[in-house]
Amino acid sequence: MDIDKRLRELAARLAYVNDVFGPKGGANHRLMNSRLGEFLDRRSAMDPDEQLRRLIQLEDLFAFLEKKLAAELTPMDLVRIVRHPQRVCLKDILENVYDNYTEIGGKDEFSIDPSMLIARAYFTRRVGERVVNQSVMVIGQEKGHGEEFRNGGSVKPWGNAKALHYMRVAETENIPVHSFVFTPGAYPIEDYPGAAQQIARNLYEMAALKVPVICVVSEGGSGGAEAVALADKRLMLSHGYYSVISPEGAAAIEAGLRLGQKAPPALADKCARLLKITAADNLRFGYVDRIVPEPALGARVQDYDFFKLLRGELIMATNEVVGAVKGMKLFRALAMRRGANREAFEVENIFMRWTLNAKARERLVLRRRRKYRAMSRKARLDGRSVLRRAWMAVQGAVWGINSFFRHDLLGKHRRRMQRVMEEIGAEAHLVRERVGRPVRSFLDRVSGRERLASDEARQRLTRLSRPEEGLCRPEGEWAYLSPKSREDRTVTCPNAETHGCRDLWAPDLYGEFAGVCDCCGHHFPMEYEWYLHNVFNYSPSREFNSEIESVNPLSYEGFGLKLEQAKKNSGRKSACVTFETEMQDVKAVVAVLTATFRGGTVGAAEGEKFILAAERAMSKRFPLIAYVHGTAGIRIHEGTHGVIQMPRCVMAVRRYIDAGGLYLVLYDTNSYAGPVASFLGCSPYQFAVRSSNIGFAGPGVILETTGLETPPHYQGAYQALARGHIHGVWDRREIGRNLYQALMTMGGRNLYYR
Repeated sequence: MDIDKRLRELAARLAYVNDVFGPKGGANHRLMNSRLGEFLDRRSAMDPDEQLRRLIQLEDLFAFLEKKLAAELTPMDLVRIVRHPQRVCLKDILENVYDNYTEIGGKDEFSIDPSMLIARAYFTRRVGERVVNQSVMVIGQEKGHGEEFRNGGSVKPWGNAKALHYMRVAETENIPVHSFVFTPGAYPIEDYPGAAQQIARNLYEMAALKVPVICVVSEGGSGGAEAVALADKRLMLSHGYYSVISPEGAAAIEAGLRLGQKAPPALADKCARLLKITAADNLRFGYVDRIVPEPALGARVQDYDFFKLLRGELIMATNEVVGAVKGMKLFRALAMRRGANREAFEVENIFMRWTLNAKARERLVLRRRRKYRAMSRKARLDGRSVLRRAWMAVQGAVWGINSFFRHDLLGKHRRRMQRVMEEIGAEAHLVRERVGRPVRSFLDRVSGRERLASDEARQRLTRLSRPEEGLCRPEGEWAYLSPKSREDRTVTCPNAETHGCRDLWAPDLYGEFAGVCDCCGHHFPMEYEWYLHNVFNYSPSREFNSEIESVNPLSYEGFGLKLEQAKKNSGRKSACVTFETEMQDVKAVVAVLTATFRGGTVGAAEGEKFILAAERAMSKRFPLIAYVHGTAGIRIHEGTHGVIQMPRCVMAVRRYIDAGGLYLVLYDTNSYAGPVASFLGCSPYQFAVRSSNIGFAGPGVILETTGLETPPHYQGAYQALARGHIHGVWDRREIGRNLYQALMTMGGRNLYYR
């Protein structure tokens, strides 16, 4: 019966309000509950007409009270709405927004990763008398409605790999990508290809994907969201959230809780407010382009008007991206401007083909780079004067012009001449060898030189080998000695029981031995200054952009004092140090993340300094080296100002590598989370100091998130090498030699010394 069905819907709406608000629903929630109870109690005494009349009144009351509750929504309420099982999911959108679709890459629990859903879909449009199907590739996390195999939308590494594969398919087929973010975060495991490494690969490829990408954010949890969110247009549902960390996770960190302990709900509510995670916040920051309005308490399956609105927004956003790079005729351009006012014009009537030619594809990538380059300007403090910045801009232009003439224009002809001379020299050498060898052989036999040479070769093969120079340099050869080398004490190696290591005297260990056990090779932690001076030949005079300073862009309570203390203790204004150096005869640009400044976390200032370093290296044709003394991830107190550095920095790296540069990363101590899952992890040449731990999340976070205990050395350097994340493990004492060898032998067609 229709009345019974409508009553069930009202009961579901009441249960939904109770789930979202709980005791906080107050008088509105109690009134809804009491009025529905009264109706059910008196229903048997009413005739059908009276029941229908009272039911309509009750539905109107529910709608009115839901709007009142919607006006009082807090950021934490939005988090509960997004996580609710009744929330729309990607399959609901496929069913109600697109006209037809086919799932690919597996289906439901038989997919390679059910939490990542891929579908080939299309919109059916009428253009005059013709019916046109416009194809798109739909990619996104699927939370499902109570389907446990979906893993709550938490994607494993191979799920993100599947998404990347079909992005490339879309690029091949020249169709747009529509990505949907419905994830609390990626599943933090290091099984091949590794959570961090795969997210970095996704970002690297999306940075230069030559088809329009439209992203819709509902629940955006940190790096897991970014795996499919680097887009030309980013739309956000009005009741969604986009954050660097869950409010509960931030509360646990703020409260200093141990594993298994839960933060008080009031603290989680406070953190949700301080992190500025709402759609309105992210629109104000410039990290989303538009907000898609939802019904009063969030979109659910029965909200068909919402699906119609979302369809229009997707079509409009795709038209805008294509039109910006393809060029539009006059009337369609005017209609697009009017289309922003949905009441004034019907979006469905604006038709544009979404295929791009080669030039339009290049313009698309360029616009995407410019879009992300302009982000987060107000989230950092640039202490450089206007004149200083103008002078650096002029310098950059001069470097670029000089590189063009020296390496491209003149260098092209020089290289061509070298190739011609090499060919002539090779021919001449062959002729000289063929003609001169018999003559030289005869002269050697006559003079006896042949016998002397054979005797010398025999001695080299049979004599005892001489010990090579030891790895440990004499103390005077280190340009910097750790302060721990001045301590008069002994240090016991942690491997003493298993390897029989002897106790080491601190002046020897931290001086001559460079913090390395001379028995087993265990690496003790060393200050980042040791690497600056002993490996990179650091000079303060060659540091640049040191005036760019980390600030508290969210006005996060108490963080300003912590930031000032970090600046005082470290003597730095941010966790990133950028400078030029010369190692032997090779000049390079180096960016260092220092663990002494807020754990080496990355925020807006660090991201900007890294991007400027990449741009400097590209202009001067220098190699770019990132040394990670340690990073705990993205700085949570900067919220999405920190998260957005992941795609921003990756785009700078992609541009530098595409221009022919050599980008090399060296990890040390503990390197985790966002930076590893983006601009560090996308390097084609990654190495680690022997003592390193590298991964997407620390062992404690993995246990808290998945309930799985990590085995010993799960994220150690050799495990990272075994799973292909890094490409070599280096002894601290050999880093300088290995680094120079890498500079001379690896990548980069446009390096100045090539």
